[in-house]
Formats: sequence, structure tokens, C-alpha cells
Amino acid sequence: MNEPQWTGEPEVDEVLARLGEADGVGTGERVEVYEDGHARLAATLAALDRE
Repeated sequence: MNEPQWTGEPEVDEVLARLGEADGVGTGERVEVYEDGHARLAATLAALDRE
């Protein structure tokens, strides 16, 4: 994965950093990384909707 473009939003930047780690893991673990990122971003968006 290319160098992430940081957003300044800590929750989003944490997901981007974790996605960068996916290059070094096996296929099964990669799915877990993507699912975790998806869940965390969905939670972040849901929190914005509640504000």
C-alpha cells in the first residue's frame, strides 16, 4: 500500500495506519484487518450522525 494520506482525524488515521500493515500479513489476516477497518470507520461515521 502507498504511504497513507493522513486526515488529522485520529480514528480515521488509526485505520489508515492499520491498513498499511495489511501488506505484511497473510490472506486470512488481511481479511481481519479490512473488516476491522470497515467496522471502525462505520462507527466513526455513525458517531458523526449523532452529533
